[in-house]
Amino acid sequence: MLLAISALLIGAVLTVMNYLGVNINANVITSAAVLVVGFAMLIKGADLFVEGASKIAAKFKIPQIVIGLTIVAMGTSAPEAAISIGASFQNAAAISVGNVVGSNIMNILLILGISGLITKLKIKPNTLKFEIPFVVFITAALLVCGWIGGGLDKIDGVIMLVLFACFLGYLFYLYKKGDSSAADDVPELTDKDKLPVLLLITVLGLVSIVLGSDLTVGAAKNIAQTVGVDDRTISLTVVAFGTSLPELITCIAASLKKKPDIAIGNIIGSNIFNILFVVGLASVFSPEPLAFGTAFMIDTAVAIAAAVLLGLLVVRKKELSRLSGGIMLLAYAAYFVYLFIPNPILA
Repeated sequence: MLLAISALLIGAVLTVMNYLGVNINANVITSAAVLVVGFAMLIKGADLFVEGASKIAAKFKIPQIVIGLTIVAMGTSAPEAAISIGASFQNAAAISVGNVVGSNIMNILLILGISGLITKLKIKPNTLKFEIPFVVFITAALLVCGWIGGGLDKIDGVIMLVLFACFLGYLFYLYKKGDSSAADDVPELTDKDKLPVLLLITVLGLVSIVLGSDLTVGAAKNIAQTVGVDDRTISLTVVAFGTSLPELITCIAASLKKKPDIAIGNIIGSNIFNILFVVGLASVFSPEPLAFGTAFMIDTAVAIAAAVLLGLLVVRKKELSRLSGGIMLLAYAAYFVYLFIPNPILA
């Protein structure tokens, strides 16, 4: 299913490029196929890693809430983390930053938009009062950090990781108050879960994540260079969608099962993880500051606007209606068109 969705997206993007007059040759098609394989490896690797690591932690009697707040939660951001950190080492800062910003925009406008069309999504009071404003705050902080000095350096990365630790503390506080949703997705142990097997699964997951990220970054850069589309546009669309597939599938499944808390919480939590954990780590490990030009300032402003729009749409009735979902999809469509329209200011 993941492979089919990825292939459909690549086909759609290639169609758009063809419409814009970009020459689609054998090299581009091959790179697109490699991109799909990279996505599949990333997502499957994240699944294996979460399953193996969380069960190993359970075997050592680590509380479920700790597993849920760390291994399981980070697992949904593993594709973004692998891509962004890997790109920072391959001199592809545009992919490193664009992947996160693009994923966050897509998570809210596209994925929640689709989920909202399926069913009305109720919003938890904490999500409305704290978590959505927190997404706006940290996205604005990302914009300011990127604007000052024209990039994200190691100090910026440390600041984000400290904020990330504070967010984990907040989640733990919610759990102590009786909100156990952070541990809802923790796998339960069975008689077949032997430690050697779990270790093997975890290692295979990590290897798949690393190899998948390498394939994805390389293929994305090759497509951008071959067809004349910049790394930023590729990262904000194709790469962002590929790394957001876990969130998309989780949200659609939660919406169909009438579990709105999971759908909304998955997206808001993922966006917080993406900025604080993924960009934080990428900034710390990158040999050079991650470049943050004018174009990314506009994209990050769009990410802020998307979070604000979500808050405005749900503040009155404490739910995301089908109409609101449609508005968010139209907003994403407008942003997608903007990405492929030549802009002399950004040239």
